[in-house]
Amino acid sequence: MDASEMAIVRMVKSAVVLSVSKAKSKVKWPRHKYSLQHSQNLTCDLCVKIFTMSNPSKAVYAVPFGSELSEPVAFNGTKWVLLAAGGNTWSNYRHQSNVYHAYQIIKSHGIPDTNIVVMHYDDLANNKANPTPGIVINVPNGPDVYKGVPKDYTGADVNPLNFLAVLRGDPILARNHKKVIKSGPNDHIYVYFIDHGAPDLIAFPSQYLYGEELNAQFKQMYQDKKYAKLVINIEACNSGM
Repeated sequence: MDASEMAIVRMVKSAVVLSVSKAKSKVKWPRHKYSLQHSQNLTCDLCVKIFTMSNPSKAVYAVPFGSELSEPVAFNGTKWVLLAAGGNTWSNYRHQSNVYHAYQIIKSHGIPDTNIVVMHYDDLANNKANPTPGIVINVPNGPDVYKGVPKDYTGADVNPLNFLAVLRGDPILARNHKKVIKSGPNDHIYVYFIDHGAPDLIAFPSQYLYGEELNAQFKQMYQDKKYAKLVINIEACNSGM
């Protein structure tokens, strides 16, 4: 690692979660200039590339605990991901397209489909309003981010009950051949949710998930030793709080 990379490491050493909202926007740091490579609230815990220097062959990875930057800790668990778009219809295009974009980034960093659960209504690609049938983008003139996205939960299956059941690794869903997070005490879980929200709730296509329900789920998962680390990013008005 050269001196310029070390400078970036010092800048991000205390980061817990780094969220960015615009792809390719510019951020000025003292003595250096970097461009944002990826957007949409992706957690550093999965070693997603956040900043790149002018030389694209060099990249810096941010992790949520500063000590891990200088003294890597052996990881003997499994990484799990839940990506959920609570919105549907063409007017809420960005909700699902952001989830598709997140999937492509996470998949490119080596997380297998068996460990990624995707919830999306799936009414964009073949929507009559879509000028490019079968293709979904998340930036103007951007690449297709829909290709290859799993259809784990679509349509009416995108609801609060299934969202919570996936998180806790519900055995009934698993027996019905539905994908769930089968995590244990050494595992890392990343959750990304996007849709509309209000104080104490986030929205799904036809139902709400309330803060008390989500908090109770996380407390139970903690008691059941379902994770070593869990990060959730909520992109919604009031963030459900």
